[in-house]
Amino acid sequence: MHLLDRAFGWPAQDSLWGLVAKEVLQLHAPVDGEWQRMRVLMHDYADTPMDLADASVVAAAETLRQRRVFTVDRHFYVYRQRLGEAFDVVP
Repeated sequence: MHLLDRAFGWPAQDSLWGLVAKEVLQLHAPVDGEWQRMRVLMHDYADTPMDLADASVVAAAETLRQRRVFTVDRHFYVYRQRLGEAFDVVP
């Protein structure tokens, strides 16, 4: 949401909320173990650097076994899943 706001303003954020309301996108709350994984990821990518938002997307994708992620974060392409697989970044 932060990056959408910076790039396109409230209308883009509202469109994203619309996708959540239509259940096209789901919000994910971290489950047990994800917080620890986020810390490890932020340590491993400290030279990138990886922030908490990026780490939460990677950890959630691993938990949910998803390879496709939605982000407008341009440097997300460098991150890898636990087994070294790249993400299919949308858009």
